[in-house]
Order: sequence, then structure tokens, then C-alpha cells
Amino acid sequence: MLVTAPDVSVVIPTRNEEENALPIAEAVIREMEATGLSFDVIFIDNASQDRTVELLSGLCARDPRVRLIVNTRDFGQMRSPTHAIFQASGRAIINMCADFQDPPELIGEFVRRWQAGADIVLGVRASEENSVGLSAARGSAYWFFEKFGDYPVIPNATGFGLYTRRVVREIERLKEPEPFFRGMLVETGFHIETIAYPRPPRAGGKSNNNFFALLDFTLSGIAGSSKRLVRVPFYLGVLGAMMAVLMLVGGLIAFVLGKPIAGWLIASVVQAEIALLFVFLGLVGDQVRLISERSRQTPLVIERERINFPDDA
Repeated sequence: MLVTAPDVSVVIPTRNEEENALPIAEAVIREMEATGLSFDVIFIDNASQDRTVELLSGLCARDPRVRLIVNTRDFGQMRSPTHAIFQASGRAIINMCADFQDPPELIGEFVRRWQAGADIVLGVRASEENSVGLSAARGSAYWFFEKFGDYPVIPNATGFGLYTRRVVREIERLKEPEPFFRGMLVETGFHIETIAYPRPPRAGGKSNNNFFALLDFTLSGIAGSSKRLVRVPFYLGVLGAMMAVLMLVGGLIAFVLGKPIAGWLIASVVQAEIALLFVFLGLVGDQVRLISERSRQTPLVIERERINFPDDA
């Protein structure tokens, strides 16, 4: 049983990754052994419905450096990985995906940058092979974060990288119920070094991300990282009121001139205002939900079991 704190903890979230779980563990262990540092590999499974947990449990039995947390249900892409990061005891923590789209070959460079004094080292995808629609959606999300976020978000940085234990502890103190981790790294104010890399293809299996999952992730990220959004509806309301006054004046002029088109114009403006109102009410509502969860100290996940952690002895 591994009891002492390792130099590096590598955190890998999984959900239905039976094709990738063992290969990614083997690749990570190989790269970490090459560094000469002590390490552990922490998998956290988000209620997989395939053999992922079975395979990882067997690996834990063979290698005490591999640890496993199994959640009682799917707690989402934000909460589950962050919970595992908080459980890590390494002096540095590396977070990466299980599908090889975060290349294990960068681990050595992450470690070298950390040993040279870096607090945060992030991998940044140099290219994204997405459909036109998905690329446009990502671009719009980054623009929205830049304009309305409380702090900048690094485009194409997914959270794959290394963070010191001090950085992780500062993020943990924020007690965010739905932590947008890549944004919170920027929020801490620690210097961030980046490494660009081409995005490899997924090694196997099917991605758990679809349009609606990414939309949910983006909504939670925006709501959790932008307090200024609460004021946007007010500004739009003021602007809408000014437009309504102008339309009223235009309607009076049109009425005097005998041209009955003002009603259509006013109706279209009112309809647009209602649409905008509902969009931003949705965002404000999500922020109210986060406030509610903060007040009741909602846990990030509920664990069903954990394997090879020190308190298991």
C-alpha cells in the first residue's frame, strides 16, 4: 500500500472508457517512470456502464500506485474530475483525459517546467478538428467569456496540464459547487505557462461529449465565472426602453402621415426584447441555482467506493 505522498499525482476521469482505461494507465505509468519521480495515478469513474470499473479495479489489485474512485452516479464533467484533483496528495497534480486526446508524451515536459519553477503548465491544442457548427459554437463561447467573464479564459486549453499542490488548495478554498476548473486556474492569479500541441485523434470508444453536453458545460462555466452577467439584462432593459420610446415617436409620426406600419415594427421590437429577456433570465436563473448550492454546501460528488487510498489500509 502506497502511504507516503508522491511527488506527482496524475488524475484521469473516466466514463465508459473500457477500451482506453488500461492503455492510458500503461502509457502514463511509462512516462512517469521515465521522470524518476514517485507518483500515483488516480482514476475517478463517473458511473460507467461498461467494464471500465472492473478493469481498473483489477489494475489496482496489481499495482498499488493506481487508485480508483467510483461515483454513485454521473456527476458531470466539471465536478467529478475536480473532486479527484482535490483528493490527490502529490506535490504536483496532472489532469488529463483517458482517450489519448491529451497526449501522455507531454508529461515529461510538464514535469520539467514544474521543476524549473512553474506553478501551472497547460497544454493548448494548436488545432481543433470540429464541424463548422461546433467550431462556430466554440468560437462564440470564447468570445462570450472574453467579453463578459470576470477573468480571461485561455482558448483551446481544456485543463490538461500540471498544477502545484498550492494552486489546487487555493482553488479548493473557493468551494465552487460547479467548478469551471480551467477558468479558476486563471482566477487564482498564478503565472501560467502553455505548451501548444496538435490534437491527436481519439484512441478508441465513443466520446461522451455531444452538442448538448458541451452546451451544458458552457452554460455552467459562464454562469459560474461571470458576475457581470447579472447586470447585462439591466443594461439591455435600459436600451430596450430607449428603443421603445423611439418606436413610440416613430409610430406617432407614421400615424400622422397615415402609414399603418408602425404596429408591425413595434411588435417585432417587443418580440425581440422578450426573446433576449428569456435568454438572460436563463443565465441569471443558473447563477441563482449556484447561489443556492453554495448555501447548502453541495458536495462535488458522492463516492460509492475508493481503492488503494491510504485510508483503505
